[in-house]
Amino acid sequence: MLNVTLYTRKDCHLCEQVKADLDSLRTAYPHRLIEVDIDSDPVLQAKFSDIIPVIEVGPYKLQAPIARQSLQMTLGAASDRRDQLEQVGDKKYQVRVQKGKNVTGGDRFSFWMSKRYLIILNLFMLFYVGLPFLAPTLMKAGATFPARLLYRMYSPLCHQFGFRSFFLYGEQAYYPLKEAGVKGAKTFEEVTGIQNLADPMSATRFDARAFIGNDTLGYKVALCERDVAIYGSMLLFGILFALTGRRIKSLPWWLWILIGLGPIGLDGFSQLFSQFNWHWLAAILPYRESTPFLRVLTGALFGFATAWFAYPSIEESMNETRQYFIKKFAVNEAAG
Repeated sequence: MLNVTLYTRKDCHLCEQVKADLDSLRTAYPHRLIEVDIDSDPVLQAKFSDIIPVIEVGPYKLQAPIARQSLQMTLGAASDRRDQLEQVGDKKYQVRVQKGKNVTGGDRFSFWMSKRYLIILNLFMLFYVGLPFLAPTLMKAGATFPARLLYRMYSPLCHQFGFRSFFLYGEQAYYPLKEAGVKGAKTFEEVTGIQNLADPMSATRFDARAFIGNDTLGYKVALCERDVAIYGSMLLFGILFALTGRRIKSLPWWLWILIGLGPIGLDGFSQLFSQFNWHWLAAILPYRESTPFLRVLTGALFGFATAWFAYPSIEESMNETRQYFIKKFAVNEAAG
């Protein structure tokens, strides 16, 4: 028996006419009618609101206005296609039919996830960028064990250099290297006594990574300045995306490269390569150490642009998933 899906809503007179036409064709073309209320899901509402009634029969689709003759031709074509596939024993068709008959726990979880993925992503970003700020707060409160546990947990995820991290509860919000040339700020070398940090191969960089802080200087955040900006701006876009009803269109890939990847790549790689002791490069690229402002700016641009590029695409995929499962659940409910 054919499954005929009708996308409809309350008080839709055209939908009632289509249902009457389908009923009159039931003897010639036996079918099971599955009605899906488009107002039950925002995705369906946005997709079908202006074109209902919409009929789907296998790969065939009709939208308003739907004449009885068009319904008859579509049902006939779908019946012929089904008979041919069954006669040749098409395995893909058989697997698809069998899969459509069973609603599994995985199906329900996938449907649940497709509706709530943005909340989960935003909560993940909130905790990921928020817990590093808890570490210095715990240190300040004297809870050193859980604080050091947080520093250790984030250690594989970030270099945690003290001279490229924010500090809380101290004299300054950051302590850059003297090579960064930040006016009015005490340098990391000056306040810690750790020297020779300009050399990326220096063993003292391990000391700068291990340095957490003290009551005078404050305690460092467990993620570096750039990472805080990246994940914080991704969280910001996720919140904006939710507040706008997930209607923001995806950022074009070339804009993502231009405003997202370009600045952070230029700032990060120019800093990295300039600090290697390569004499042939020194004449082209003088030694430089990025500033906290540039790290935050380029990190924020990268994070925001990346989320803007990715989240709408994820939403599009989740929309398709939700639509698939709404239809599948309705088919199984109609089948009893």
